[in-house]
Amino acid sequence: MTKRVGVLISGRGSNFSALAEAARGADFPAAMAVVVTNDPSASGLARAREAGIPAVCIDHRPYGRNREAHERAMQDVLLSHGVELLCLAGYMRLLTPYLVGAWQGRMLNIHPSLLPSFPGLHTHARALVAGAKIHGCTVHLVTDIMDEGPILGQAAVPVLRGDTAETLAARVLAQEHLLYPAVLKSFLAGGAIEPPAGERLINPLPHKAAAP
Repeated sequence: MTKRVGVLISGRGSNFSALAEAARGADFPAAMAVVVTNDPSASGLARAREAGIPAVCIDHRPYGRNREAHERAMQDVLLSHGVELLCLAGYMRLLTPYLVGAWQGRMLNIHPSLLPSFPGLHTHARALVAGAKIHGCTVHLVTDIMDEGPILGQAAVPVLRGDTAETLAARVLAQEHLLYPAVLKSFLAGGAIEPPAGERLINPLPHKAAAP
């Protein structure tokens, strides 16, 4: 049964585009229901609309410090579009217990490091400073503690001599675009994660399919 997926973005939405492209496949168990952003300048809004997917901006600034009120407005949009599972794809605001609780077990995030290494921001620069030999990305379930939810799948790339944060980020991003659709498909099917060609998955954990 196809699940209706909502995607939260704050910028260009390239991971959303990867999910949307995968969802066009006849055997993909998800359909993109709506894209929601907190930033009116997010270029991912145009990407979504060009793909024929509803795109809504709920600007966080009028809500001031009341993050929960902003999330409640987003939740109204998600529910009005029949969203059953939520994917964060470059959403840059910390979530409150309200939204995390509302989507417990049904909210995925992709993070640009091999968690538990380098949670938070500036992951590529931090990996280089730390002398990491491999780097990558992680898809995990979202919990109240940032970047500490159960890991569903990871993809790794080598750190090359002469890498900058920008060159490393570009190689990791290419893996993100492969990993996120693969993990979402597996998560909804409740089966093992099968890596696409060219991708290396490490430490995928067993998981159950999302609740109906």
